[in-house]
Amino acid sequence: MIHLEKIDSTNIWEIVDLKVFKSQKSFVAANWVSIVQAYGVRDSATVAFPFAIYNDKRPVGFLMIGFNEAAMYENWDDVEAPKSLVNNYSLWRLMIDKRYQKRGYGREAIKQALDFIRTWPCGKAEYCSLSYEPENEVARKLYRSLGFMENGEMDGDEIVAVLKL
Repeated sequence: MIHLEKIDSTNIWEIVDLKVFKSQKSFVAANWVSIVQAYGVRDSATVAFPFAIYNDKRPVGFLMIGFNEAAMYENWDDVEAPKSLVNNYSLWRLMIDKRYQKRGYGREAIKQALDFIRTWPCGKAEYCSLSYEPENEVARKLYRSLGFMENGEMDGDEIVAVLKL
């Protein structure tokens, strides 16, 4: 059964060790990078919730939820945050280890992430947003099937899609 668990000292290394296929490396940051980003936004206006994705007791992926991710962009001179990241939630990262892909784990993890978001841990918001590389058709199809719709914004070179909460 798929479930999310907070990343802590008991599971961090098994999550860092998860990998995607070589052909997917340009689509998602390494898990250790995401965990460093989560730590780096502590004590700021951006909040990160890094989760391990488990199938029963086996780690199969990583997911990170953000809130007000736009505040992080204020430190960068040449990048403007998508408006959908202002005071909204985001599915900041999603990865399923190459050994466990195409089993529905990503879909179920997103549903559980949305359930978590709807507990409003940082307060109510209008949207959950995410972004993906234009070439990542698998991600596009998955996100659309869950109700995320492109809104015309870009996050760097990535397409932004939003879900009304």
